[in-house]
Amino acid sequence: MSRNLMMPNDNQHLTKRRGLERVWHTALHSHAGLRSAWREAAFRQEVILSAVMIPLACWLGKTWVESAMLIAACVAVLVVEVLNTGLEVIVDRIGLEWNELSKRAKDLGSAAVFLSLTLCASLWMTAFWRFFNA
Repeated sequence: MSRNLMMPNDNQHLTKRRGLERVWHTALHSHAGLRSAWREAAFRQEVILSAVMIPLACWLGKTWVESAMLIAACVAVLVVEVLNTGLEVIVDRIGLEWNELSKRAKDLGSAAVFLSLTLCASLWMTAFWRFFNA
């Protein structure tokens, strides 16, 4: 029988956890969040692209700093996508009817994803240009 991590059936979620127990429960919640994000097509596409791009960054970067920046750009896209998905879930929980503030919140989340993708693409294009024109 699996227990739903987000819907405790007692007041256990109100107690303060310490040490390794807190770390364990945090890891369980993070795992549940990643599983939830995986249901989003955009997140899956970005994970697959990152799985290709991150090893490529190790080859493409001329220094470890360049490689680290390329990898960080990929991870940043994933982080922003997860935050955007969380924002959309919260807005949808409030209500599915059209609302100007809900639209603005979703548009701002989408803009954040766009900016992270633009940053990532810019860094990668610069790295490719430096690699092949140097």
